[in-house]
Amino acid sequence: MIGLIFGETEFPKYILKKVKRKSKYLIIDLTKKKIFKKDRNSHAVSIGQFGKIISILKSKNCKKVLFAGKVTKPSFKSIKLDFKGIYYMPKIIKSSKLGDAAILKQIINILKKEKIQTVSSNKFTPEISLPKGNYTTAKPNASDTKDILCGQKALKKSGNFSFTQGAICRNNKILAIEESGGTQKMIKKVKKISKFPNGVLIKFPKKRQDLRVDLPTVGLETLKQCKTAGLKGIVLKHKLNIFLNKRQSVKYANRNKMFILIK
Repeated sequence: MIGLIFGETEFPKYILKKVKRKSKYLIIDLTKKKIFKKDRNSHAVSIGQFGKIISILKSKNCKKVLFAGKVTKPSFKSIKLDFKGIYYMPKIIKSSKLGDAAILKQIINILKKEKIQTVSSNKFTPEISLPKGNYTTAKPNASDTKDILCGQKALKKSGNFSFTQGAICRNNKILAIEESGGTQKMIKKVKKISKFPNGVLIKFPKKRQDLRVDLPTVGLETLKQCKTAGLKGIVLKHKLNIFLNKRQSVKYANRNKMFILIK
């Protein structure tokens, strides 16, 4: 039995399809709209109800969990707490000041104390974590390479527990850095400057990120957003990424003369 702790984005739906074929499961649904409520194995829970979460997992003899999707920072003033939530919440609030990665790390530590192990989201989906290579007909030119290095340097300068998984660089200048709003909000800040694609999106894991959770995730929608912003390519880290809709994404990139590079 595997416990699936699901947040927002499309990735949890992909994971669920894979898990159903291989293992018994239960879902801890942390989404705002409780999008997994139709699944008979789903349990709608608030992030502050640690007692309830742990009770559900242990009642099903569930000793392993997998995180997928974005668990957004809650409003601590209005969050529902149970007894264990009251006990653990001060640590969560303290961690929240350091970013989403720190919140997830704290939750993993809480589960560990309860003898519940966290496994990688890639356990059931190794095929969507891409290795090194250029996956498109278009390849980065000298100008693109400078933009990639520019973006990498910006990400290295980010804080240990920042929100930053992504940066956008054009003409060797940083146009946007990913904040708590996520990748889509970051891309929307960038304006298309000509009919020719120019600029690169770089998405690498956060510093000190627990690589079992919250790997940088992109897919067809990300490429469409990049095209709207006039960007030329996407760069990800070797085996430290989640790439959804790979076939459709590569086809779309080739049609629009964009590149997908894994470093």
